[in-house]
Amino acid sequence: MNISIFTQKNPGRDGVQFSIGKKILLLSVAAMLPFLVLAVVLLVSMTNYSRTYDKIVSNMTIANNYNLNFKEEMDESLYKLVVGYVDYEDIHEDGTLKDPYMLIGELRTDFGRLVDITTEPESRGWLESLIRNIDTLQKRVDDILDNVRIGGQYDRNIEELDNNIYILTELIQENIQYYIYYQTKSMEVVTENLHHQILNFIIICGLLVVILVASTIAMAFVVTGGILRPVKVLNEATKKIGAGDFAARASVGSGDEIESLSHSFNDMAEKMQALIQKTKEDEQRMRWLDLRLLQEQINPHFLYNTLDTIVWLIEGNQEEEAVEMVVALSDFFRLVLSKGRELISLKEEKEHISSYLEIQAVRYRDILEYEIRIDPLLYDYQILKLTLQPLVENALYHGIKYKRAKGHIHITGKKEGDNLRLIVSDNGVGMDPEDLQQLRKDIERPCGEADKGFGLANVNERIHIHFGFEYGMEIRSEKGMGTRVELTIPAIKKSRGGEGKG
Repeated sequence: MNISIFTQKNPGRDGVQFSIGKKILLLSVAAMLPFLVLAVVLLVSMTNYSRTYDKIVSNMTIANNYNLNFKEEMDESLYKLVVGYVDYEDIHEDGTLKDPYMLIGELRTDFGRLVDITTEPESRGWLESLIRNIDTLQKRVDDILDNVRIGGQYDRNIEELDNNIYILTELIQENIQYYIYYQTKSMEVVTENLHHQILNFIIICGLLVVILVASTIAMAFVVTGGILRPVKVLNEATKKIGAGDFAARASVGSGDEIESLSHSFNDMAEKMQALIQKTKEDEQRMRWLDLRLLQEQINPHFLYNTLDTIVWLIEGNQEEEAVEMVVALSDFFRLVLSKGRELISLKEEKEHISSYLEIQAVRYRDILEYEIRIDPLLYDYQILKLTLQPLVENALYHGIKYKRAKGHIHITGKKEGDNLRLIVSDNGVGMDPEDLQQLRKDIERPCGEADKGFGLANVNERIHIHFGFEYGMEIRSEKGMGTRVELTIPAIKKSRGGEGKG
């Protein structure tokens, strides 16, 4: 941008040039105006980003609340209505149960509103599928309550629960999980768009800086040497910003308009630096949120089955076995909670799977044997909680359970260099090469997209998120011979201060 030198005629004097102050003022205005426009554009972009981000987070919060509670509350309320634990007219007086119609109504209202405001195709598709499943669920609830009022339909109602209600609530929960997943993907798209806007902003700033330098050179012939030094300082600072050093600042003490310009430039650089840092922190926070969500996906059927077994033991007058099973169940969930910690010691994980296997040994006493061999010297090393239990559960339900003889689960752990290798093997039914190849593909996908092996995919994805893709899971299996799952994680000890130390 070139600034011409104008002269004007005064009747009482010869032609007088514009003063240096006016020239600097003109230069400052020319330089500040583009930055002001960019600041407004950036502010508008950040406002739109903030609104979109808040909207997605709000939608995910609503969906996640139902993801955690809806299936359990609906299944429990209908089951107790069917078995006569409570009458429908008295269900509101029971503080532990919810009116099925009230649950369906709240779910339809909240997710109906999400359908109206959701524009992302995949998320909207899962919401529409969820609404259809809600309608079907209400019809099945109508059938059950009609049968309860008529009476004498217990077997039919139990069959309706098993074949319809539990499946529908599972489908609804799956719809919600997929909606949350695609909303998370939408959040990534919003963040990527913001990155592009920031990049364009930096490029335009660089161009404006070049224009500002050219204008300053044109004014150098009429501006004193005392003005040139702060201009050079400002020029150097802008070059550093253009090169990616957002910590660079211009220190100018000339006491004129250039000093004011440098202050504005420093404010802009500080905001850009804070914005980029905030974006990085948001990305890191989102990754940790993904990790926490994966850790909280615990299958409630294990709890239901265990409580059924405890009731069965009590009815069979096996009080001591029932007490032992309750203690094991308490230890199991105490270790699952782990006071909110994501990393626990290998000793705690061993106690966790020991409690789990003690419970399962009561239920499958005729088919299950197990052995845990982990060197006590490894107990202080850290591991993500709920790492081994899904592997043991997979070995039991997909290997031992279908074996027509007593099966054996073997858990071992050893240290190899700077890594820990944890192995869960069984002598169950094993897998065909085709099934094994498909399972290996599934565990490398996000667990929400896995066709099979959700628990294994969950563990593998959490290891990737927390430790990196160089660590993870390896599966070997042979039909009729059993399956062997190996985990590799870094050997990290817990220090006195609570931080991990490699």
